[in-house]
Amino acid sequence: MTATPAAVTVTLVTRMLREAFEGPPGPWTYFTDTAPGTGVFPTITGLTAAQASKVGGPGRTTIAGHVHHLSASVALSAAELRGDPSSRDRSRSWTVSTVDKAEWAALRARLREEYQKLLVAVETHALWDEDALGAAMGAIAHTAYHLGAIRQRPQAH
Repeated sequence: MTATPAAVTVTLVTRMLREAFEGPPGPWTYFTDTAPGTGVFPTITGLTAAQASKVGGPGRTTIAGHVHHLSASVALSAAELRGDPSSRDRSRSWTVSTVDKAEWAALRARLREEYQKLLVAVETHALWDEDALGAAMGAIAHTAYHLGAIRQRPQAH
């Protein structure tokens, strides 16, 4: 059995992250709908602060809360890939629930920034051991979960 080359791992992980955040790359997908606009960014782009602050779902959360939580989680995954010792405790990442227009714009910008940092961390990671692959796959799965939770809200799609 031979190891998967790092370049293949990086390509696959970045492709899946792009699908989760930006939407499907073409006529097929790994896990999202094939329709345009199904990634995190296209899903949240047209939402107002009031829509993002509306409570709903089983946990009585808001889209703003999901986006804040996802930003923190993506930042932790990137830090782990960079070798920065950090806690995986995400409990403090649920501190945002309502936002005004400026806060909503800043929250979306922060998510995009943390996503870009994660892409760089993936693209520059040298040794894809179990911990690194777990951090990357965990970020993809976690993003997919929150994408689904956000898209379940009637105003989100």
